[in-house]
Amino acid sequence: MRLNFIIMLDALLFTKPPTLLRSVYRKCLWSVNTTEQTIYLTFDDGPIAEATPFVLDELKKYKAKATFFCIGKNIEANPEIFKRIMDEGHSIGNHSYDHLNGWQTSNEEYYSNIEKCTETLAAHHAANADRLLRPPYGKLKPAQYKFLNERYRIVLWDVLSFDFDLSLNEEKVLNNVITNAGPGSIIVFHDSLKAKPKVEYALPKVLQHFSTKGFKFEKL
Repeated sequence: MRLNFIIMLDALLFTKPPTLLRSVYRKCLWSVNTTEQTIYLTFDDGPIAEATPFVLDELKKYKAKATFFCIGKNIEANPEIFKRIMDEGHSIGNHSYDHLNGWQTSNEEYYSNIEKCTETLAAHHAANADRLLRPPYGKLKPAQYKFLNERYRIVLWDVLSFDFDLSLNEEKVLNNVITNAGPGSIIVFHDSLKAKPKVEYALPKVLQHFSTKGFKFEKL
C-alpha cells in the first residue's frame, strides 16, 4: 500500500475515518478514549465576525465548551472575537497562519506558516501548553507528519460534519453528526462563511439532541 499522502480525509468522502488510517497514524488524536457521555466539538477556520459569534452564543446556551482551531491571519483581523473565545473558556488550537495545504506546500514553508500562527497565538495571549494543531484539510506529507508530530499534538477527528460541502443539504450535515457521534467523539464543524448556513442549522440541533441524551460538551 502506497502512502504517498498522509491524511486525505477532507478529500475522501468519509464521515468517519477508516480504521486502517487511524491505526497507521495512531499518534494523532482521533477521539478521546472514554465511556463517559462526553463529546468534543471543534471549529476550524475562524475567528470571523460573520460566523464565530453565532457559534459562541449557541455554546453558551448549553454551557458547552469547545476547541477552536484558528487561522493566524483571522486572529489578527478579529482580535476581539478571538479574545471572547478565550474569555468564555474554550481551548485554542493552531490551524496555520494562511490555511495552507500541506500537499501543495514545501516543507519549510509549511513549518514556517505553522510557527507564524504559534507566534500569533502567543502575541494574543493564547500560548497553548498542549500545542494543539490541526492541519488544514487534514493533509500532510509524510515528512510533515513526522516533523510536526514531534512538536505538536496533532488533532484530527472521529466525525466530520461536511458542513463545508456545498453539495450537501443542511439535514445531511446534521445527520452526519447525529448518527455517527458517541462518547469521546471529536466532531469537526467550521466557523467559516462557506459553512455558516449549515452550522446555523445543525449546531443548535446537535447541542439539543445530545444534551437531551445526557451528553456534555468539553474542550480538548
